[in-house]
Amino acid sequence: MPEFRQNVATKDWVIIATERAKRPHDFTKKKELIEIPPFSKNCPFCPGNEEKTPPTLYEVKKGSQWQVRVIPNKFAALSKEGKFKRIGNFPFHSMTGIGVHEVVIETPIHNLSPALLPIDDFKTLLKVYRERYINIFSSRPRTELIIIFKNHGESAGTSLDHPHSQIVATPIIPLHIKYRVDEALRFFDSTGDCVFCYMMQRELESGERIVAKNESFVVFVPFAASSPFETWIMPLRHSACYGAINDNEIENLAEIFSSFLKKLYFGLDNPDYNYMIKSAPSDRRNNEHYHWYIKIIPRLTKTAGFEMGSGMYINSTIPEECAEHLRNVKIE
Repeated sequence: MPEFRQNVATKDWVIIATERAKRPHDFTKKKELIEIPPFSKNCPFCPGNEEKTPPTLYEVKKGSQWQVRVIPNKFAALSKEGKFKRIGNFPFHSMTGIGVHEVVIETPIHNLSPALLPIDDFKTLLKVYRERYINIFSSRPRTELIIIFKNHGESAGTSLDHPHSQIVATPIIPLHIKYRVDEALRFFDSTGDCVFCYMMQRELESGERIVAKNESFVVFVPFAASSPFETWIMPLRHSACYGAINDNEIENLAEIFSSFLKKLYFGLDNPDYNYMIKSAPSDRRNNEHYHWYIKIIPRLTKTAGFEMGSGMYINSTIPEECAEHLRNVKIE
């Protein structure tokens, strides 16, 4: 019997299509192997090609070579220059497209999969995310929301093979994020608890959907996962804002995040995926009711008419089976 499941934190409903559910191993598809070199003379992100990109905003070096480099996106969705201004009259609201759009070049090695990034380099990448997050909020007073995300693979939206992620800061908060923050506040007003902490504790007590845990983070497939192998990484310490992560937590996040990406790499044959760091808007960064987390979506299915028409997703896997499959993937 199919069932509806609701995510207690987001209030989203999904359909778990048990009657046509696929087994986790059904999503392990061997890709056509394409030889990618460690350096490409035509890649703007490879060392020696720095003149092909906008000037460096921030970098971390290892010896004389940069290890991580942050640049403005050459084809930015938003502009850093200009003044924030509302344009037009009701109902035709618009405003100038002011904001930040940066690219984080994660490694100088052109063909290095994120799952195989050395652990020290992964720690450095997470620290760079933190530094840019803090810098943007402190230097751009109109910033309301910062999204840090990665598109891995063609079906996830990437256009360049070289490992990179992106940071976008906007002066507005999208309606669906406002709604989720407001729902979290309502839960807090009713119970005195953070709904994300509550959700995480229930997942830990159940254990069915837990993939991994260390002293600072837990990795789990949500009870109401909206797609096959959707996974969340959540800090055990309550914190609304990624910018508040400390160095010890970065060490632990690097270990558990890198391990999870290896599980995708070896357990699902390196699928395309997106990950997003979901952090509180600017006015909620120190509150008690919101909780930052990382959401990973392997691109194993396509969004179709029902999802677009209803806003509700059909998941053709059973979350408990996905978690078990990931737990059992050997990465050593």
